[in-house]
Amino acid sequence: MLKVLKGNIIFTKTSETFTVFENSYIILEKGKVKGIFKEIPKEYKNLKVVDYTDKLIIPGMNDLHAHASQFKNLGMAMDKELLPWLETYTFPEESNYKDIEYATKMYKKFVKELWKSGTTRIAVFATVHKEASMKLMDIFKEVGLGAYVGKVNMNMNCPDTLLENTQDSITDTEEIINKYSDTDSIVKPIITPRFIPSCTSELLKGLGDLCLKYNIPIQSHLSENYDEIEWVRSLEPESKFYGDAYNRYNLFGQTPTLMAHCVHCSQDEIDLMRENNVMAVHCPASNFNVGSGAMPIRKLIDNNIRLALGSDISGGHTLSIFKAMVSAIQLSKLYWVNSGKKYNFLSLSEAFYIATKSGGSFFGKVGSFEEGYDFDALIIDDSNLNHDNYSILERLERFIYVGDDRNIIHRYVCGKLIEEPNI
Repeated sequence: MLKVLKGNIIFTKTSETFTVFENSYIILEKGKVKGIFKEIPKEYKNLKVVDYTDKLIIPGMNDLHAHASQFKNLGMAMDKELLPWLETYTFPEESNYKDIEYATKMYKKFVKELWKSGTTRIAVFATVHKEASMKLMDIFKEVGLGAYVGKVNMNMNCPDTLLENTQDSITDTEEIINKYSDTDSIVKPIITPRFIPSCTSELLKGLGDLCLKYNIPIQSHLSENYDEIEWVRSLEPESKFYGDAYNRYNLFGQTPTLMAHCVHCSQDEIDLMRENNVMAVHCPASNFNVGSGAMPIRKLIDNNIRLALGSDISGGHTLSIFKAMVSAIQLSKLYWVNSGKKYNFLSLSEAFYIATKSGGSFFGKVGSFEEGYDFDALIIDDSNLNHDNYSILERLERFIYVGDDRNIIHRYVCGKLIEEPNI
């Protein structure tokens, strides 16, 4: 099926610069971009045009790290560091998801807010509960947003209410993999050991075996906090560094891998990330809020590490990846100053690229409007931002910094208009 949309089309082929097609037409075929034209080619003249004249058409946002089960805790316990925050707020809330009615209610609220924020694809942690994790996947399918959903694995160093039997954890994970094995679906499972301190060697090995058996991606946390790093060192003394502990169990790039935070990575760890094509997920709001530190994002860029942005709720306080872009730029400027201007700060095009094409690459050809890419898009009406006499890029920057979800008038995933969820 062919579609034609008209508007001000903006995306980033590379991180260095924006590509802008002002007042132009984008042709879609079977949900993918076929081309962008200043005038409609004659072979498409008979197609109805979806007219977004004077609106901005940009790629949908990609959130590569969030905890759906922490949605209720947004903005809570921001005076605590990571490990105390987990113990006093996060684990007690996640325990509630054993109740499938509660889980369903909260996951519906989460997905509605995600839609509202302009995120069209996400990699998300659920909880250890199999039924609740599958319910979250079903909700994503019903709404039409793309997602990698992970049933969390934990069999040590957590409350009894979340403590799993090792074999049950592996079996439940494999059951979800088999149930949601449709390769054409945009909602898929992802292996999710919470982090090294919550998993025994036996569990980590079992999860690594599942990754290789089914070629399933994996997501977890890496080098977020100094106390956490020391804890991993004591638990995995044979590992050279935090990432090496994952690597020993085939959980570090043997299949597509997301590692959130990467705030305090050694050079050896960065080198292994590059060699194994591990994607680092920058979660600036969370790193501010729980006092973890600042990812050296320019250093990772200089080392050719793949990057994405994450909201990391509820360490982060908002689901908006636009706000994550702003925070990433601000944090990079602080790092630039504190490094004696050794590591240059992020430009807007770099932050936008990370949020769209770079993060989107984890899902396939997602996050750009180049030919063959899935048409995941947001339609932005910035008329309330007094945009007269501003260029298209100035309007985009203004929206990113001072706009909000009220400016997002339509959302598309794979070329399909995604209406507000009625769930």
